[in-house]
Amino acid sequence: MKKIALLSLAAALLLPATVLPAHAAGLGGDSLAAGTTAPDFTLPSQDNTPISLAEYKGKWVVLYFYPKDFTGGCTLEAHNFQRDLEKFKAANAVVLGVSLDTADSHKGFCTKESLTFKLLADPSHKVVDAYGVPMKTFQSPNGPVTIAMRQTFLIDPSGKIVKTWDVKDIPNHSADVLASIADGGK
Repeated sequence: MKKIALLSLAAALLLPATVLPAHAAGLGGDSLAAGTTAPDFTLPSQDNTPISLAEYKGKWVVLYFYPKDFTGGCTLEAHNFQRDLEKFKAANAVVLGVSLDTADSHKGFCTKESLTFKLLADPSHKVVDAYGVPMKTFQSPNGPVTIAMRQTFLIDPSGKIVKTWDVKDIPNHSADVLASIADGGK
């Protein structure tokens, strides 16, 4: 049954999608811009530990939103952040991934893909909404599936958003974020 559901989702991700407008009730809005104070939040991680943005004051935070665990682009993006994790640590930075998936889904994804950084579960999309991350809804054989769009926010050690990406170049994204941190957030 899980395999059928994953295949249905994979097929849905290949079908035309409806991008929900910014004003759609509870479905994201205009993304926060550089210069904005990053909204604080607390979400469960893959091990059900509550993680708050406030814990990372004094560090760079790479807050990346991604569509779905166990999908091709999301796996590549996660692997690249994992590959560069020591470089992020050396730059006084942490990587936090957020999707609408559950903590249990993240746990399975982290185990399967050997991911050691925190993936945060936001199934009620409260953080997705707070950051204005657009969402897409796909019609799958099992009904509508809603995902957050791929977007990254770089938050400086004082808690300000200094740069955002609507991620299109997944293979080079982690390196781009590292370069921005090295350049003081530019």
